Amino acid sequence: MREINHFIDGASFTGASGRFSDVFNPNTGEVQARVQLASVEEMDRAVQAAQGAFEGWSSTNPQRRARVMFEFKRLVEANMTELAELLSSEHGKVVADSKGDIQRGLEVIEFACGIPHALKGEYTWGAGPGIDVYSMRQPLGVVAGITPFNFPAMIPMWMFGVAIAVGNTFILKPSERDPSVPVRLAQLMMEAGAPAGVLNVVHGDKAAVDAILTHPLIHAVSFVGSSDIAHYVYQTGAANNKRVQAMGGAKNHGIVLPDADMDQVIKDLSGAAYGSAGERCMALPVVVPVGKKTADELRERMVAEIPSMRVGVSTDAGAHYGPVVTAQHKARVEGWIDQGVQDGAELVVDGRGFSLQGHEKGYFIGPSLFDHVTPEMESYKEEIFGPVLQIVRAASFEEALSLPSRHQYGNGVAIFTQNGRAARDFAARVNVGMVGINVPIPVPVAYHTFGGWKRSAFGDTNQHGMEGVKFWTKVKTVTARWPDSDLEHADSSFVIPTMG
Repeated sequence: MREINHFIDGASFTGASGRFSDVFNPNTGEVQARVQLASVEEMDRAVQAAQGAFEGWSSTNPQRRARVMFEFKRLVEANMTELAELLSSEHGKVVADSKGDIQRGLEVIEFACGIPHALKGEYTWGAGPGIDVYSMRQPLGVVAGITPFNFPAMIPMWMFGVAIAVGNTFILKPSERDPSVPVRLAQLMMEAGAPAGVLNVVHGDKAAVDAILTHPLIHAVSFVGSSDIAHYVYQTGAANNKRVQAMGGAKNHGIVLPDADMDQVIKDLSGAAYGSAGERCMALPVVVPVGKKTADELRERMVAEIPSMRVGVSTDAGAHYGPVVTAQHKARVEGWIDQGVQDGAELVVDGRGFSLQGHEKGYFIGPSLFDHVTPEMESYKEEIFGPVLQIVRAASFEEALSLPSRHQYGNGVAIFTQNGRAARDFAARVNVGMVGINVPIPVPVAYHTFGGWKRSAFGDTNQHGMEGVKFWTKVKTVTARWPDSDLEHADSSFVIPTMG
């Protein structure tokens, strides 16, 4: 049985907690490895290693830190196939999708390569008589990231790329369901020239999460996961004097106006709703056609499109998507399909009971399609996180606009139309954090910022881009005076300084 160790202070570390979690092969249902679960003491060991590395790393000039990022990027690209296959073997997504997972993470690493420019502060010469004012951004110290199973490469790189580039040292607690790629990324970071202790990977469950949230030497925590846990992480971290950004769940809507290019809509919906078996926080699981004619056409064409989708093993180059991550998650998704039927929605295409010949014990779910879903239904209110598309019909643009705006989640939304004015109005008014106009999965590019609204995000700073630089640094502002003569030593010391 393969054993997955922690990565602490630049080397593999075998813990002594005696606790493990099984890592499955989603294609077969078999246990392929076991991963160690850290104790509080083991988490502290990683924090101490990071604390020991902080002084030297933070005092390394930004250009040299950027060179490490350049080399890390090169090494990840050189090992892309190995990393993608490893990722697929534990997560279940097809290899091409895994390469996309890695590439979107690398785009943030590319942004981090420009950190010398992003760290430049502000300067005002002559703010007062002989007085200059300037600001600088400085790293926080030891910081941490807690990442989910669905993007085991991208989301860790979103976090540690910027955090390390600005001079922090990092503790990564990845999902115990697919932990091998994060360890491999840490190894490559060492090969790229980062000192030991700069990036540490500690596996664990709630005990490890709580150890991060309460450790006095950890100054900031970034989290991605479900909304309930995100809220817990935010509250607990903030109560322990930490800066926290906690990204939660989603229920992204796709609004289809009558003038939309339906060929493109069907193509985009197929990928956005069913790609990666729907295990994306930026998936598009709800489509809102406006008007009966639009809804009937969309339904008819989706029913015709779904049989062409190929569900296969992760290594099947012709498969559109693979299995979900665990048996428990498969049961959860199928439970939400059951709930949709109980709610009274029409199950047009049923993906339950799907079986792949030769892989009958794999965690496969066929694509499902619901129609006549309404906002009162429990299956609409909550995140399903599986290959399930729900049609919610709207009679007007205003009704369609109100659906994502009133939903408890506000991560992403898309509108499909050829009407620029309608799209502009929608983008300005919708109560959601990220908007796509004829873009089904509106994940911003790395030099912009990622973050939702409402119960999709807790905290006031988004991920990556300049928002990421702000989150992982603190601002210091210096007011300096260089007197020209003794004449400036007047009896003004007891008067509050002003620039008037």
